[in-house]
Amino acid sequence: MAKYGEGDKRWIVSERADGTNVHNWHWAERDCLEWSRSLLSSLLSDLTILDGDGGIFIRTKTLDKLDGEAYVNVRKGKVIPGYELSISLSFEAEARSDSADAEPLIRFTGSVEVPYLADENAGEDPELRVVVRDDDGPVGRRIKDAFIAKGNPVVLERIRSYVQSMSNGGPAKDELEEKKAPSSSAKPQEKASVAVTANRDAADIAVKKQKKEKEGFKTIKLTERFSCRARDIYEILMDENRWKGFTQSNARISKDVGGQFSLFDGSITGINEELQEGKLIVQKWRFSSWVEGIYSSVRLDFDEPEPGVAIVKLIQTGVPEEDRFGNSTVIENTERGWRELIFHKIRALFGFGI
Repeated sequence: MAKYGEGDKRWIVSERADGTNVHNWHWAERDCLEWSRSLLSSLLSDLTILDGDGGIFIRTKTLDKLDGEAYVNVRKGKVIPGYELSISLSFEAEARSDSADAEPLIRFTGSVEVPYLADENAGEDPELRVVVRDDDGPVGRRIKDAFIAKGNPVVLERIRSYVQSMSNGGPAKDELEEKKAPSSSAKPQEKASVAVTANRDAADIAVKKQKKEKEGFKTIKLTERFSCRARDIYEILMDENRWKGFTQSNARISKDVGGQFSLFDGSITGINEELQEGKLIVQKWRFSSWVEGIYSSVRLDFDEPEPGVAIVKLIQTGVPEEDRFGNSTVIENTERGWRELIFHKIRALFGFGI
C-alpha cells in the first residue's frame, strides 16, 4: 500500500476535515454527569413524603451532592451506559399535633444518602441511608422510621427512572440514529451478521467499561459501617501497634506518603501513595504469594455521614485471579481477609459495633 501522499488516492484513508463520526460508526463517549445532576435533582427535589400521617410532615428539599462519573457510549445506535455515583438528598420534617393547621411542635432536617449507585448493579435497588440531624430522641427516631417506611420506596422509584433514562441513552437519546431491525425477509446470513456485530460491540465496550483492566485481574469493592468517628478507623489502619493488637501479628507501617508498610508478618507489603488524615488512604498493595512485581491499588475512603457513624469504602483494583502457585482463590481470599481479619476484628476489639 502506498504511503500517505503517494500513489493512487483511492487507496488512501484520510481524516475527514469536519471530524464527523458518520452514523456513529466509532464508539463515542458522552459525558452525562451534569445531565445526571439535573435529572436527579428534578426527580428527587420537593417530594411530599408524609403529609400529616400521625402528625408527621416530611418533604425532600434539594439534591445537595452528586459525586462520581456518568457517561454513555454510543455506536451505530447502540447505547451502553456507565455510571458510579454517590448522592445526598436533604429533607425537612415537622412534628405537629393532630390538626394540620397547628403550629409545628418541632422541626428537623435530615438527609438521604445513596453511597453507591452504579450501572453494574442496575438490576438492583441501591442502599439508602436516612439521617435525622440534631436529634436522637424518640421523635427523631420516629421521623427516621417514617421516612424509611414511606420515603424510601418513593426515592427508589425515582432512582429507577434515572437508571432507565441512562439505559435509553441519557442526553444522547435524541441524537441517536436508530438502526432498523432486520426485516423478516432478510437473509439468514444478514441476520447472523447483525448478531455478530452486536456481540462484538458489546465486547468492545465491556473492555472500555473495565478501563482496560488486564485479563486475569479483578476489582474488589466493599462498604463497611462502624460506630465511631471516621478518623478513629483511619488512625487504627495507619498505626502499627494497633495493627499488631487486632491481628495478633507483626506489622510495620510508615505514616508518610512514599513510605512502606508490612502487615501480617510480611504476608502483605506495599507503599503509601496518597494520605489525607481521616479521609483517604491510597496504597500499592500485594501478597507475598503473588507473582513477583504484581501490585494492586487499594483506595480507602472515609466518610462520617452523622456523628459517631463512620463509613469506609474500599476499592481494590488489579487483584490477580491466581497466585504464583496457580491457586485460583486469590479474589475470594482477599475479600474475606478484608471483612473477617481486618474490619470485623476492628469492630470486635475496639467496640465499634458488629
